[in-house]
Amino acid sequence: MNRIALVTGANKGLGLETARQLAAEGAKVLMASRSAERGQAAVQTLKGEGLDVEFVQLEVTNDAQVDALVQHIDSTYGKLDVLVNNAGIMHSGEPGGVNSAGVVTAEVLRETFDVNFFGLVHITQKLLPLLEKSEAGKIINVSSILGSSTVQSDESSPWSGIKPFAYNASKAAVNSFTVHLAAALKDTNIKVNSAHPGWVKTDLGGQNAPLEAPEGAKTSVELASADFTGKFVHHGEEIAW
Repeated sequence: MNRIALVTGANKGLGLETARQLAAEGAKVLMASRSAERGQAAVQTLKGEGLDVEFVQLEVTNDAQVDALVQHIDSTYGKLDVLVNNAGIMHSGEPGGVNSAGVVTAEVLRETFDVNFFGLVHITQKLLPLLEKSEAGKIINVSSILGSSTVQSDESSPWSGIKPFAYNASKAAVNSFTVHLAAALKDTNIKVNSAHPGWVKTDLGGQNAPLEAPEGAKTSVELASADFTGKFVHHGEEIAW
């Protein structure tokens, strides 16, 4: 059986391109989207390119949908080889270009963490039994260099001035989960890493970003074949936590 991969938030942007590249390498890719209409349209696009993909419904904060997806993968494929936790948000209530630590609301923090962190942790934990059935399971948590406390505290870094607190803190939490889960699974067949895709032209990254989606997806795709664990990586180079 080919590798079975699940990409969350796969109907557009980085998720769509990650699904495309993994499928082009021969994986069967389950493309998860909270919107059935947009998800089905994305699947049809890749099927039109001759790729082996399947639409699955998933809102990462919806426990019933998470459980249904886990049951579907178990009954249909019996394993999961690659999990790309790509789904994430930059909350519309948080200005991206300023330091929001003193003004961001509890509501914005909770909603950001629900998607970017709590939902990611929950679905990963639910899928661990299926990843354990893979000969070489891979978990890729799509993070951001904005979640690097080392970078954020370095005033000489060009990234340090970008401080939307809810978003950055949620990605720092994702990185902490990567470190902890990699350690918990160090004696298993599962590798866990964080990916910084770069500043990419997406709905989140905006049109001023220097990278196109195919370039941004490369790190996640590379990590789907990595033989190391517990690292924060961009294009093969390690980033400080």
